[in-house]
Amino acid sequence: MSKKVLIFDDDIDILEVCTIALKSAGFEVEGLTNCDNVLDKLDKHQPDVVLLDNKIPATGGIVASQTIKSSQHHKTIPVIFFSASSNVEKLASEALADFYIEKPFDLTTLIDAVKKASR
Repeated sequence: MSKKVLIFDDDIDILEVCTIALKSAGFEVEGLTNCDNVLDKLDKHQPDVVLLDNKIPATGGIVASQTIKSSQHHKTIPVIFFSASSNVEKLASEALADFYIEKPFDLTTLIDAVKKASR
């Protein structure tokens, strides 16, 4: 059974490219353009890995990731934080994310990060 990745990014182009790349690598992928009610969305989609953009409506990636990591039921789901910010490592740490990727990234980096997170 393939691992499921839930991507949160409001940039439709990035969402589409990431979805295509991850599906071609054998992952099951769902993409969402906002992180409203993030825990409800995790309950609905049951991901093995979350890929979370920093600047996403409405609460933003930092708050969404902190919400995931503070949830008893969801805190073990690996979160990969990604951002075009030059301080993505600091933001990911603040967000309590497990991994981070700096935008722009190549697709091999994305796939490798998701494989690592899904182990």
